[in-house]
Amino acid sequence: MKITIKHTFIVLSTLLIISCGKSKSDPEISKISSKDHEITANNDIIEMSKAQFQSENMRLVKFQKTSFSTIIKTTGMIDVPPNSKAVISAFTGGYIKNSPLLIGDKVKKGQMLVTIENLEFVQLQQEYLEVSEQLTYLRSEYERQKELFAEQISSKKSFLKAESDYNRTSAIYHGLRKKLQMLNINPASAEKGNLTSVSTIYSPITGSVTDINISTGTYVSPADKIMEIVNTDHIHLELRVFEKDVLKIKKGQKVIFRLPESTDEIFEGNIHLIGSSIDENRTVQVHAHIDHDIQRKFIIGMFVEADIVIDDNLSEALPEDAIIEVDDKNYVLLLRSNDFDKYSFVRKEIITDRINSGFIEIKESNSFKNADQFLIGGFNLINEEGSSQGHNH
Repeated sequence: MKITIKHTFIVLSTLLIISCGKSKSDPEISKISSKDHEITANNDIIEMSKAQFQSENMRLVKFQKTSFSTIIKTTGMIDVPPNSKAVISAFTGGYIKNSPLLIGDKVKKGQMLVTIENLEFVQLQQEYLEVSEQLTYLRSEYERQKELFAEQISSKKSFLKAESDYNRTSAIYHGLRKKLQMLNINPASAEKGNLTSVSTIYSPITGSVTDINISTGTYVSPADKIMEIVNTDHIHLELRVFEKDVLKIKKGQKVIFRLPESTDEIFEGNIHLIGSSIDENRTVQVHAHIDHDIQRKFIIGMFVEADIVIDDNLSEALPEDAIIEVDDKNYVLLLRSNDFDKYSFVRKEIITDRINSGFIEIKESNSFKNADQFLIGGFNLINEEGSSQGHNH
């Protein structure tokens, strides 16, 4: 991490040199002894023996090309597409007769979920049978009137009445038949006289039961939610992005997200769809896909914190430990010379920017040379020795 004056690094206290000027004992040079070695500081110049450098595990580093990302921070939740979620309700009210499922049970499309019992189902089948019988008679009468009218034996009025009666009853017949089919009651079985008071509800999708609001004997109306089924094969992220950032977002951009309430693990996804309207909170909904291999780790409704990577570029960087912070300014110790038995460093102020994986981006790095080397390590020794000298300011 970056060294600060408040912690391990007060380079030569941080060189008095830097913030205090010169020692009263010597107007030009400060010396700090450590065991059998010596570090000499002269204004912005630091000199140390190679033996000192090696014994304190100091090392030299160069600029390193490092990837730095510009991100947009947002929040959202784990969700599924609308066609992967089903709310189960009844077309007609009734009493729950059988409900064999529990929350968490997996179901397949077409599997029985619950059965509902209501005497009105029997009445509906009776009406269907009565209308079916009427339709048979009216079809015969219509065909007869049609032939008579064609032979000009019957009047047009009689023919039109027979046609109207037949068409009206046919419409009622097909309407009742459709109601029975929606209740999953077989009309053909009813036509054979097998009337039932029970309607069965089947699963419209494959998935898992996530909510149940009934028990055996409960009365449900068409407006009541009986249960909910979710198919988690297509889990995705639903993110909310503020309008000031939405124009920077494009399909395919990487999303790095985490579940702050559940784990420290980091996951990745990609932007798939971007909403075209702004809601009352001045945000736009953004849809991101998650790799299929990690979808099993999530539960629908989980809160997420996400970073949308809008660009990713390489910049010159140094390890955080090579950066010295003094009085809210950042410095590096640049290798000035490498003599036979000693190193000489010069303090240089720098401007830092983004941080990634222990490296700090250096702005205006072109003011240095590619071959430049910087000091890292040994700061604890410098702090201990520097603070023991009792320098005056």
